Amino acid sequence: MAQINFGGTIEEVVTREEFPMDKALDVLRNETIAILGYGVQGPAQALNLRDNGFNVIVGQRKGSKSWNKAVEHGWVPGETLFDIEEAAKQGTIWQFLLSDAGQIASWPTIKPYLTKGKTLYFSHGFGVTFNDQTGIVPPAEVDVILVAPKGSGTSVRRLFLQGKGINSSYAIYQNASGQAKEKAIALGIGVGSGYLFETDFKKEVYSDLTGERGTLMGAIAGIFEAQYEVLRSKGHSPSEAFNETVEELTQSLMPLVAENGMDWMYANCSTTAQRGALDWKKRFKEATLPVFKELYESVASGAEAKRTIDTCSKPDYREKLGEELKELRESELWQAGAAVRQLRPEKAGVEESMINS
Repeated sequence: MAQINFGGTIEEVVTREEFPMDKALDVLRNETIAILGYGVQGPAQALNLRDNGFNVIVGQRKGSKSWNKAVEHGWVPGETLFDIEEAAKQGTIWQFLLSDAGQIASWPTIKPYLTKGKTLYFSHGFGVTFNDQTGIVPPAEVDVILVAPKGSGTSVRRLFLQGKGINSSYAIYQNASGQAKEKAIALGIGVGSGYLFETDFKKEVYSDLTGERGTLMGAIAGIFEAQYEVLRSKGHSPSEAFNETVEELTQSLMPLVAENGMDWMYANCSTTAQRGALDWKKRFKEATLPVFKELYESVASGAEAKRTIDTCSKPDYREKLGEELKELRESELWQAGAAVRQLRPEKAGVEESMINS
């Protein structure tokens, strides 16, 4: 394994150079990989594995939107596409990629097919870490592994098609066969990871839930709304408020951070911007640090897991989620964003509905 210095701490990572695709294919040459769930991560991981030459089948509830999507993607009912129970019977490796609520609901039905010698694969440590709430306790005679791409399924697939890769973590929960680590790394390479770093199930889910509720989604959405609200209340137009809150960040500044770090982004901005950002950075850290500490404790205590399970298991969850997303989409902030996106130079034209004639 390659040893990389991450800010003064040496960590071991697995790269494609030391674990090439040919090796991954050889490790899994006798396996049937069953993708159980074709929702968020399922399509990307299934398609990437198929394109890389692995033996893959898909399990999904018949007649669902995801079933129809799988058919559109070339999976053939009765040959490579089955209901979840049948795919679980046939698969020697289960990539358990249903939603957390879906995993809880399906576990009692499919668990009998998780027989000795099979491998149970997750892309999220939720079900096993919080098994006192989920009931997901794998039998002792199977390997239990994790590969968690650090991005959405859409990003996993897009980067693969661009010839790139996404960073992923991997973990071993049970090593019944003695080969669990090799299988995990082979699957990680197969689904399109650029490199893999080791963690454990608990650390993966604690960091993941904190990140999603924090800087990756929850915190940044809240900060966007707060700054936009202040600018609008002081008389700035929607287009100006959106550009100075979201558009410049996503289109100009974050690409520089991704390219070469925060200091590189600062160095490529005006001295006025640099000075103001450096001065106010400390204030924002002081203001948000207590919130992040509270968030982490809520994750570690299991409170976030309980809230997720209770909410997402309700029969009307998707309907209510749709209402919440609709409220976001139709807010002035994100309606302004839709208009701004249409005006980007790469767009062929501006929709007539965006022009007030």
